[in-house]
Amino acid sequence: VQLVESGGASVQAGGSLRLSCAASGYIFNSHCMAWFRQLPGKEREGIAVIDSDGDTAYAESLKDRFTISVDNARNTLYLQLNSLEPEDTAVYYCAATPNAGNCVLSRFFLNLGQGTQVTVS
Repeated sequence: VQLVESGGASVQAGGSLRLSCAASGYIFNSHCMAWFRQLPGKEREGIAVIDSDGDTAYAESLKDRFTISVDNARNTLYLQLNSLEPEDTAVYYCAATPNAGNCVLSRFFLNLGQGTQVTVS
């Protein structure tokens, strides 16, 4: 599985972005999908997951501003970022892992994209 993120940019505080993650082939019916981010000097942290039924779960601190979704026709995973803050500056990654067990942020993800930079000033 190959994952390619796009949509990262430099934006002002309060702005919005939509990140995309193109998957190599249709995997959303067989994989748990997720978004992570890595802030400067910090470890990677989970943002949200979506399972093959379309059920979602979020990191508590981000659920009011970020939304994960999929477009099955385009084999694309999205992350909508709203009300961005300078503290959201990070590299954002999408991830996928085959369905086996619960689709949660704490599980191991087999595939990770190369990341896309979001800078908020």
